Amino acid sequence: MARITRAAYAQMYGPTVGDRVRLADTELFIEVEKDLTIHGEEVKFGGGKVIRDGMGQSQVSRAQGAVDTVITNALVIDASAGIFKADIGLRDGRIAAIGKAGNPDTQDGVTIIIGPGTEIIAGEGKILTAGGFDAHIHFICPQQIEEALMSGITTMLGGGTGPAHGTLATTCTPGPWHMARMIQSFDAFPMNIGLSGKGNASLPAALEEMVLGGACSLKLHEDWGTTPAAIDCCLSVADDYDVQVMIHTDTLNESGFVENTVAAIKGRTIHAFHTEGAGGGHAPDIIKVCGLPNVIPSSTNPTRPYT
Repeated sequence: MARITRAAYAQMYGPTVGDRVRLADTELFIEVEKDLTIHGEEVKFGGGKVIRDGMGQSQVSRAQGAVDTVITNALVIDASAGIFKADIGLRDGRIAAIGKAGNPDTQDGVTIIIGPGTEIIAGEGKILTAGGFDAHIHFICPQQIEEALMSGITTMLGGGTGPAHGTLATTCTPGPWHMARMIQSFDAFPMNIGLSGKGNASLPAALEEMVLGGACSLKLHEDWGTTPAAIDCCLSVADDYDVQVMIHTDTLNESGFVENTVAAIKGRTIHAFHTEGAGGGHAPDIIKVCGLPNVIPSSTNPTRPYT
């Protein structure tokens, strides 16, 4: 039987059970716990490799069960399933199966069928894990999306209209016209997007038209006036339309103190930004809201070193 060293195997097919991988330049190491690809039956694309007609590629059509795309030999890190090596099958742009890909006519243990209509993405030496969710985006320029993707972000929630002063300061898209243009602009980008409408209003009509125009959430920001009346109105509209609300509170305490804001919230669920107190919000005690069961707190870059 032909044999191969662990180092050569890892270079060709990626790490397998017992191998350890250092995460970037940290002191964190992960160990592969299981391998679903079956040694000796691995699939790999390229000249002289496995995924060729009659070998690792079957004659099965998409209608007969072949997947659209296979990511080969990826190292999966999953919070519930653990750390393991596997092939991943995609259909209709979504993960359809995780297991062993190949041709069931020539290989054992195949759970994901590769056919003539299947594209291949080489996952050898790469980690596949859940994407990140950034819930505080100022949509200033399209280059942000590329940078986010490169850091593992796959969902961006926020607002803005581009390089406008309102966008530079606040994460909300004002009005249905701007909302429509922003939604239209995102058609060109491979990113999951959620847009927040401006939530600062004391009467509901303008907020309702933003939600109906495509906003998945509303954002209250002190630069637009986060008054008790605006807080109550915004949360009431959110309840009526089943959307979420995010808040950047009144740093200068002009319209009230943290206790007034808490009273206006009336126990309703809300996501508070800058709850550490350094990025904006009631000075000096906005951090109090971290103790409330209905408030989801967050901290942002002003208090994080090296960001």
